[in-house]
Amino acid sequence: MTHPYSLVGVAQPKPERAAELRELLLSFVEPTRAEPGCLAYHFHEDRADPDRFVFYEVWRSRADLDAHLALPHMAAFWENRMDYLQRDLDITWLNMRSPYPA
Repeated sequence: MTHPYSLVGVAQPKPERAAELRELLLSFVEPTRAEPGCLAYHFHEDRADPDRFVFYEVWRSRADLDAHLALPHMAAFWENRMDYLQRDLDITWLNMRSPYPA
């Protein structure tokens, strides 16, 4: 296996849409974890600001991540994300250097 494809993203919702976005992002967790190629998928709230959301994803490959993003519910979210957000997602793309369990 090459290095997994991973990322950390931060979402700062519009205050009036925070609860709705929280529920939407939570609804993605279980189905995403069941997708082929998903090695880890976690949704967090900032302890200092519970309406600041952070997600961490690890994918076997870029192709697996691309397949995930092409699913209808993810494509719809991506297209409509600014309805929920104060500013666009802040995504940091990572190269995992520690060994990943097989």
